[in-house]
Amino acid sequence: MSKLFNLFSLKNLRACNAPRSVQVLIRTVAQRSQDLRTLRGFTLVLLISSVFGLSVQAQEKGSVLIQNATVITITDGDLEDTDVLIRDGIIREIGKDLRAPRGVETIDASGKYLMPGIIDAHSHLNGVDINEGRNPVTAEVTMEESVDPNEVGIYHALAGGATSIHLMHGSANVIGGQGETLKLRYGASQEGMKFEDAPRTIKFALGENPTRVHGQGNGIQPRTRMGVEQVIRGHFDEAIDYKRKREAYLKAKEQYDRRGRGTPPVPVAKNLRYEVLNDIIEGEILVHCHSYRSDEILMLMRVFNDYGVKNYTFQHANEAFKVAPELAKNGAHTSVFSDWWAYKFEVYYSTAYNASILNANGVINSINSDNDQLLRTLNHEAAKVVRYGNTSVNDALKMITLHPAIQLGIDDRVGSIEEGKHGDVVIWDGHPFSIYSKAVMTFVDGKKYFDLENDPDDMRIQINPGTDFEDGANHREIISRRKDDSCLQDVFILFQN
Repeated sequence: MSKLFNLFSLKNLRACNAPRSVQVLIRTVAQRSQDLRTLRGFTLVLLISSVFGLSVQAQEKGSVLIQNATVITITDGDLEDTDVLIRDGIIREIGKDLRAPRGVETIDASGKYLMPGIIDAHSHLNGVDINEGRNPVTAEVTMEESVDPNEVGIYHALAGGATSIHLMHGSANVIGGQGETLKLRYGASQEGMKFEDAPRTIKFALGENPTRVHGQGNGIQPRTRMGVEQVIRGHFDEAIDYKRKREAYLKAKEQYDRRGRGTPPVPVAKNLRYEVLNDIIEGEILVHCHSYRSDEILMLMRVFNDYGVKNYTFQHANEAFKVAPELAKNGAHTSVFSDWWAYKFEVYYSTAYNASILNANGVINSINSDNDQLLRTLNHEAAKVVRYGNTSVNDALKMITLHPAIQLGIDDRVGSIEEGKHGDVVIWDGHPFSIYSKAVMTFVDGKKYFDLENDPDDMRIQINPGTDFEDGANHREIISRRKDDSCLQDVFILFQN
């Protein structure tokens, strides 16, 4: 009986992606029960597990042998008529004439292309409540509990060859909430979608979004671009001062507790917001910053240099081409649209050559979506970079695979087809940059999540009585929504009179 209870240890609950609330409940049972072998305690644990649908197994991994494909490795060129063996979610072998181990499915991909899964460094695909418009700094909040695992758009993204996304907080706040890197394991829980051990990230925002929401919408700082810089510097200074005082208090408290005499120190309460800001300064959290204009891009690089912040990515960055050498010098990354601009005033000055100019200057650049529909066709968005600027095909492919992986700190596990990396791959019926090509199968951790030949009809549409797909009304709705800026969802109520 005791062996059965060991299955519900906290370690095993974490391994099987049990919700934290369930972990707490079962841990409480373990702590309060005088005898875990009693029937009462065991019955309670089973009841909790059944209510929350727990599995005592770890996240499911898959195994598959894909044969005779043109393998786009990203890091080692294209390999003709090559096999890739994925076992237990990991790419184990790449070569010719590989044999499938017993029980492993074999797929003949003759005449087809195999590439790494597409990674979107800027997505709001399945986020819920992504902005808080009443405070310019919300570093303590996180998208971790704002993941909708049932969003059918996840399946649509898989049909477009996407396997991972960076689910971001919105851009209403100068320093917004923390992001969540997800694998598109459609059907999994919130916990089950998490990209295990991915570095922490956070959203910053410059320009009109925070000034409009706060200065114009709420009458609080910032109202100008100078105010945005002041908010960042002010909060960084406050965080550093807090850390000094907090550490001094903890040291004094430790001495007081050890001696047991004297006057106890004045407490300095833990402040989660300042804790997060100090983690940013110390390099433990990667910054992804909403930006458009070149002047504000230069401003933030100066601020980060003053505080020693490294490893950051400018999102959108429509005018980044103007300061490409400066970005490269500072080791800054960019994540841009291929040719999307002019949907509001500060985005009128841009060019479809932006990504190519950044790439030519040695900047690690990715192509992102910031839109559920665009996420399904990021391969086409990257193909435009070849058209505008004559960027090589492989460099353009990096912008939707390896480069976003680098920007999210997960390039040691995804972003290219290499032995030892995760089995996040896509089979295409033609070259992925061809407008005629379709994703045939999409695998995450070696498990098949999309199969074109077995595509269920009810997965193709979002149930919405007011939307008629036949006359293209949904497409018009998507395009018209761009003028509102996807990153500002949930805050437009501030401007409705």
